[in-house]
Amino acid sequence: MIEKYFIKLQTIDRIRANWLGEPIERYVAWLDDRGYGSRNVFRRVPLLMRFSTYAQSNGAKAWEDLPQHVPGFVSGWTREHGLNRRTDRSRKSVANEVRGPIEQMLRLILPDFSLTGRRKPFPFADQAPGFLAHLRDERGLRPGTLHSYQQYLRQMEAYLKDIKASSLRELSPAVLSAFITRQSAGCGTTMLVGLCGVLRVFLRYLFREKLIAQDLSQTIEGPRVYRLSSIPRSISWTEVERMLAAVDRRSVVGKRDYAILLLLVTYGLRGREVAALTLDDLDWERERLKVPERKAGHSTAYPLSPIVGQAIIDYLKNGRPQRSDRHIFYRVTAPFDPMTNGGVSTRASYYLHKAGVPVPRPGSHTLRHTCVQRLIDAHFPLKTIGDYIGHASPESTAIYAKVSIENLREVALGDGEEVL
Repeated sequence: MIEKYFIKLQTIDRIRANWLGEPIERYVAWLDDRGYGSRNVFRRVPLLMRFSTYAQSNGAKAWEDLPQHVPGFVSGWTREHGLNRRTDRSRKSVANEVRGPIEQMLRLILPDFSLTGRRKPFPFADQAPGFLAHLRDERGLRPGTLHSYQQYLRQMEAYLKDIKASSLRELSPAVLSAFITRQSAGCGTTMLVGLCGVLRVFLRYLFREKLIAQDLSQTIEGPRVYRLSSIPRSISWTEVERMLAAVDRRSVVGKRDYAILLLLVTYGLRGREVAALTLDDLDWERERLKVPERKAGHSTAYPLSPIVGQAIIDYLKNGRPQRSDRHIFYRVTAPFDPMTNGGVSTRASYYLHKAGVPVPRPGSHTLRHTCVQRLIDAHFPLKTIGDYIGHASPESTAIYAKVSIENLREVALGDGEEVL
């Protein structure tokens, strides 16, 4: 692969003769496969060659020895190339520019590097090493949910460090209450409910494994949340049209985002479900769209709307990068990886803001709520709507039926006395 970027045979021979020649060549192939430009290869290969020399001169004899030499090399490089950087932020950017390529290469050749490199291990991994496996293997939680657990427990880890509590055995109702009180000042009800739920699961696990003396999960009392107390985050169809009109469909980004927005608002899909769609989920012959592995544990097959189908075809022909992976939607800049749940939601939020549509917590779920509200207004049964959007129970759909949007609009216009 390096022959694609380097013409001189001496240069190619020098790279391959290096003791890290094979990892460097593998890394170049990785960059090429993900659509990085030539300038990235020309800048990163010399950097990796210098790191190779530094590590070897400092005693590295095997690839497994490389991670321990990364901090020293990054510090030296930052001192050498960050002399003209006046702020800590700009000096940090120099460090990140050199650390990134090295760690990307190390992740390719060392399967366990993500545990020993820059990424932090799972919270309390030293005191409760089996908790992550418990969540993943016993409870079957998805990566997104595991990330939420990680964020909440990291907050607790930082709090215990602040109060000089070195062991989980020092946990008590008073400590937990103080922690939740402090966190409640900076988060809403939904986040606080999530935090309390995570703590209960964690504390039950600690007690089960005899890592703490008593079951403290019973002492965690979250905020009281009343069923059907919130208002759906739907927008009107006029606002949907305004949002779609804000998409510049001449660009690659616009072609991709237009197809994503149509999928969200037409079928009420979750952001995760859109990100997971593959070419195999499109049945052009029967004009069907299949959504596998939904949250409720089943799959759904929809008639493929002509408007949605045309938008997807436009993106596939004129926007999607040529990748061997079967995912439909990709990033438009290197690395050309499939889009994530967060990426889908971010694009929806971007166009809602761009169109000037006021909505609390804008994102992909706003369009999902809009799809459901439109079906409610058309007087479809809750069971039918729940099946359409992938709800496991009609109770999950009931939240959308509690507000008669059209009647409330009549009241707001001043002629709703008859409605009342």
